[in-house]
Amino acid sequence: MVYHVGIDMGELVFVGLGLYGCSDISLRGLEEVRRADYVFAEFYTSLMPAFGLEEFRRISGKNIIVLSRRNIEDEDGRLILERARSGRVAFLVPGDPLIATTHIALRIKAERMGIKTRVIHGASIVSAAMGLSGLQNYKFGKSVTIPFPDGGEISLTPYRVISENKMRDLHTLCFLDIRVEESRYMTINEALEILLKMEDRVGEHVISGKSLAVGVARAGSEDAIVKAGAIEEILDFNFGNPPHILIIPAERLHFMEAEALVVLAGAPRWVMGMVK
Repeated sequence: MVYHVGIDMGELVFVGLGLYGCSDISLRGLEEVRRADYVFAEFYTSLMPAFGLEEFRRISGKNIIVLSRRNIEDEDGRLILERARSGRVAFLVPGDPLIATTHIALRIKAERMGIKTRVIHGASIVSAAMGLSGLQNYKFGKSVTIPFPDGGEISLTPYRVISENKMRDLHTLCFLDIRVEESRYMTINEALEILLKMEDRVGEHVISGKSLAVGVARAGSEDAIVKAGAIEEILDFNFGNPPHILIIPAERLHFMEAEALVVLAGAPRWVMGMVK
């Protein structure tokens, strides 16, 4: 498809909503929403448990048009781009707007059409999980998503990524699959069970019940939970409602990381022995 740059192009502003509820949006982001001619939102890339559309409509004074994955990906964001050709559009995204690659694709498409784009950043689960765990951000390697098994088939990609990161003495941030249309949100416990099944299948001694894992639930909320321990110890731990995210630490820890896991995440004292 070829786009021709028009004379009176509008603007598309990507606005991060933050992690948990309506009040997590920045003041600058809220101002952009109030100034917009059209306001769109998506909630298929992440779950915001305390975000209420009606409440946000009252706060912003705007009608919010919620889009599906099909609207953004299969239809190439046509609804948004059509409005942004001549008007000011705010596109609300959970977390930080450009963490999901689908949003980057939309921004590129808009710019190629001659539509000006801007980004109002919001709190991201990436920095939040690292900060809550006490693990140092520069010691994280490639992140990965653990998907639900389809038809019983388990993707081994998470296992390979964790293995590669561990060989480089790096932590792995594992996003957990969500399927909004089915109201399915993977838990930390389910993710750990899947990783252990991968180990049983591959047998390269990357993951075991003795391996250290860190689970973070409902980051940004008043009842956020951070729990570290051996996988076999936290498999049955009740993390409560989603969203959940999982960290598989490196084999070696900085002494400050180990102390943080003990103090902030309830890790057993044996993690101090991982300090090298």
